[in-house]
Amino acid sequence: MEGRRVGSIGAGLLVFIGVERGDGPDDVEAYAAKTAELRIFGDAAGRMNLDVRQAGGAILVVSQFTLAGSTRRGLRPSFDGAEEPGRANELYLAYVEALRERGLSVATGAFGAMMEVELVNDGPVTFLL
Repeated sequence: MEGRRVGSIGAGLLVFIGVERGDGPDDVEAYAAKTAELRIFGDAAGRMNLDVRQAGGAILVVSQFTLAGSTRRGLRPSFDGAEEPGRANELYLAYVEALRERGLSVATGAFGAMMEVELVNDGPVTFLL
């Protein structure tokens, strides 16, 4: 993106999304609901009890096809499981829209682009859905 800022948020979630062959609209809805409702932010007592909206956060969604890579065999990752770009972009955009329909503030990266993503990780909390 040649030094241009595409998406940015303050506190909230950085979601890297990798679309695999066979993923579809039902997966989009299920993961959007899980992302929106996952209680992983601290409450007044410091317990993971709040979802992103309750915590006052936003979501930055970045496409990351390499998440569909397999390193089970050999020394070079295989990306055979990754969805073709056109379909992957459709599902990526549908996921973003499903989050917005839930009333969440969502920023995005640029699908398929080389990006520099900066993260300030507030604690050792990372989840794989």
